[in-house]
Amino acid sequence: MEQTLFYIMATVIVIATIFAISEKHPVHAIVYLVTSFFALAVVFYLLAAPLIAMFEVIIYAGAVMVLFMFVIMMLDQGSPEDAERPPLMHYLPALVLTGITLVSLVLLLTNRSPVAAAAVAPRLVSVKEFAITLFNQYGVAIEIISMQLLFAIVGVLYLGRRRKP
Repeated sequence: MEQTLFYIMATVIVIATIFAISEKHPVHAIVYLVTSFFALAVVFYLLAAPLIAMFEVIIYAGAVMVLFMFVIMMLDQGSPEDAERPPLMHYLPALVLTGITLVSLVLLLTNRSPVAAAAVAPRLVSVKEFAITLFNQYGVAIEIISMQLLFAIVGVLYLGRRRKP
């Protein structure tokens, strides 16, 4: 069952990511990307990494998507009054992919046997041990990621600045 859900979620990730890349409207692309992030969180949960699944939801689907929306607002692509409401067919792929993700997550949570969950139970790690491991082994990677986010914000501010005529 878990292997089937893994392949379903992998398919959802690939399709949602392709839609996110190929979508012309930036807000629709963000919706597809959020769908991809949630499906990836389910995959991490299936791989017995619930902490990384939570990080995926909190950091990427939450914080990074808010940053992307901020970038879209900063670029000011046009006024909302000029935009037309897209037809229902434009929402259909996102709704189908989100539905597949939610149904797979519900199936995973309802059909999980307690014996299998207890057999894979990891060792409990304290917050201090986690922080020491994170910043000793992965400190450079965290700093590189934070610099990338800083460069992205500076780039957005540069692109979004008002030019004098």
